[in-house]
Amino acid sequence: MPRPPGLIPRSSCLKMSITDMPFSAVTVLTLLPVIRSKRLGGRPSASHNDAVSRTRKDQATARGDAATVGVDGAARSQRRADMVRLAGELFAEKGFRATTVREIADAAGILSGSLYHHFDSKESIGDEILSGFLDDVLADYRAGVAASDDPREALEMIVRSSSHTLERHAAALTMLQNDWNYFSTQPRFAYLRKDLREIERIWIAQLERGKEGGIFRADLDVRLTYRLLRDILWLPVNWRKASGLTTDEVVDAFLQLLFDGIAVRPS
Repeated sequence: MPRPPGLIPRSSCLKMSITDMPFSAVTVLTLLPVIRSKRLGGRPSASHNDAVSRTRKDQATARGDAATVGVDGAARSQRRADMVRLAGELFAEKGFRATTVREIADAAGILSGSLYHHFDSKESIGDEILSGFLDDVLADYRAGVAASDDPREALEMIVRSSSHTLERHAAALTMLQNDWNYFSTQPRFAYLRKDLREIERIWIAQLERGKEGGIFRADLDVRLTYRLLRDILWLPVNWRKASGLTTDEVVDAFLQLLFDGIAVRPS
């Protein structure tokens, strides 16, 4: 009698590994204990129930382990962020070179050796603070240029967004200003010059475009203008807080001074 399509001889099945069998064959073999039990009017065998129970327990254990790893990872990430923040405050207050690893660990409430589980050196912490700061500033600048073809609008967006970024990274800004002579000589921090040059190029390009388009004065010295504006914008934010002014209030006054000046226009 011809064999029905898809039916595999018993002798062939015995020679196959389970990974070589078609899906239907694997399914039948898996359910065979249940099928036999049903035919006998009983329940699945104890060994089958034990296997199912073990599988469910293993799955639950795996889910629990994954959740534990997630919680531990989040806690470790938060501890690291806290250490970076505390270190930044110390660097801004005492200076990068004057601050010791022990002082950072004491501020974080841990032993000095425990700090090395997160960072290999004090320079690694400084690197994370400064690179994060400049990455955010450059993101503001690039977004402002991409958002508008009008140089005045682009500069206004850059000033507004980067002023809030500078406020968030006040410690990094103070570090950069106070310890520039050190950072600028270290190969590890060579990216600082590169990033600052890009910031300067963006400003100068927008000022030049404004001159060419008749938006800004034709006699404007763009490099000198950039440096004057940069030094005003990158002043530490402490004086703003002491005066009770918000960042937006300071930015509004700055932009009005920048684009409208202080002289009364002739009527």
